This record gives sequence, structure tokens and C-alpha cells, in this order.
Amino acid sequence: MPSPIRREITGFSNPTVKYLRSLREKKHRKREGVFLAEGLRLLTDARECGHVPQMLVMAAGRDPHPLIDALEAAVAEAGGEVIVTSPDILSKITGKDNPQSVAGVFAEFDTSLAGVDRSAAKIWLVAQALRDPGNLGTMLRTGDAVGAGGLILIDDCADPFSVEAVRASMGAVFTQKIARAGWDEFLPWLRGGEGQLVAASLRDAVPYRGAPYAAPCFVMVGNESQGLPETYEMACDLRVTMPMRGRADSLNAAVAAAVLAYEVLDALEG
Repeated sequence: MPSPIRREITGFSNPTVKYLRSLREKKHRKREGVFLAEGLRLLTDARECGHVPQMLVMAAGRDPHPLIDALEAAVAEAGGEVIVTSPDILSKITGKDNPQSVAGVFAEFDTSLAGVDRSAAKIWLVAQALRDPGNLGTMLRTGDAVGAGGLILIDDCADPFSVEAVRASMGAVFTQKIARAGWDEFLPWLRGGEGQLVAASLRDAVPYRGAPYAAPCFVMVGNESQGLPETYEMACDLRVTMPMRGRADSLNAAVAAAVLAYEVLDALEG
């Protein structure tokens, strides 16, 4: 097995450090076609799903660990590069005060609707104009938990490859298919095959428990503050409502998606 290409970086002004730090900004990620992920568990999940970082960054003086050794071996096999640096520089790269011992640079995935196989899963999650990367990452994590095929991002959503979204996904960014499209592209695509579009709504809605869900079921939530546009809701096959027992008139978008997804899962597997 080939040995990994190793470099040690000791200075904050090193061009590679500047490059890695730049990946925290969307415009640089888009230009380079890569994104940054951190943490041994997350990178191990990526490796086990067939995603190997182009560049592995490790903190010097770390304790030996077989999973880090496995990551190094995978990077070497793929012809990648291993960077060894100080914990302080790794903190500067990730923007986290207490960084994990490893971080990796990965190629972005194909996010076209054409890459979505709707028959691959009974449940798919759909988010429209979701702006919070934490909510986006949470939806990816929920999708993994319920066995969803992936997350389809409609209109102007947060970047799924941001450090915040990747971190919140807890590795699900590597297990879930991610697609991005405008509504005018998504709806004709959906109607071109099987698929039930479901949304939480107050318009002509039925109780979410016991609703007639059908696979493949596309569970859609809207923007955190504005919800779904009325025209989007009216295009759904099924609109469901969840009871609010207290003063709140709605749930957090990611929480609503999770509650609804588990109800759909129960209905389709019951």
C-alpha cells in the first residue's frame, strides 16, 4: 500500500492554511468544488460510505487511534495528501475553539435532480427556502434516522456543504442523497413519476396521525419564518396538521419534518 504524502505546517500564514480557511465561505467552496468536514466519527462515516477526503488534516501530538490510521490508509490509497499541524492552526481552519483531532477536504457531490432515484426509498425530505444551516443539517440527520433517500432543497436554501450544516448532520451528509432545484424544476420532475407530496399546513388539512400516506412520500417543510408559499401548499397531494397544545402556533421547521417523517414511517411500515 502506498505511503500517504505527508506535510507538516507550522505557520498560520501558510498558503494551505489560507486555502483551508477559505472553505468556510460559500463562494470559495463553490469555486473549488470541495467542502470541509471535521471530526473522527464524521470522517469515519464518510470513509465507510465510500467518500475519502482529498486532503486529511491532523493535529500533531494526537494519541494513536486505529480509525485515524484507517483514514490515513484510505487517503494514501486514493493518492491524497495528509497535513500535520498544530491544534491552534486546526482551530483556525475549522473556526472551532476546541477542534476535533482531524478534518478533511471532500469533493462536493452531484446535487442534480437527475441523480435522484425516487424508488430507492419510501421517504424523501424536501425543504423550501430553509435558511438555517443547523436546521438543514438536522434534517439530513433525521433523514438518515428514518431511512429516507435524501433531502431535496427547493429554491434559495442554506448551503448543505457549509461547515455548520455538515457538523449538524452528524455524518448524514455522506449517507443522504442531496439535490437542489427550483420549484419550477422540482414539481414537473415529481409529477413525471410516482410520488406523494405532503406538507404540514393549516389549509384544508387533515390530522397528521392516520393520514393516507403513500410511498414514495416526499415530506416538505418551508422557510423557518414564512413557511411554505400558498401555491406550493396547494400543489401538494396531502396537507396535514399537527396539534399545538400550548401558546406556540408552529414547530421549528426541522422538528416538524422529524415528527412528520416518523409518522409517515410508521404508516408505511405498519
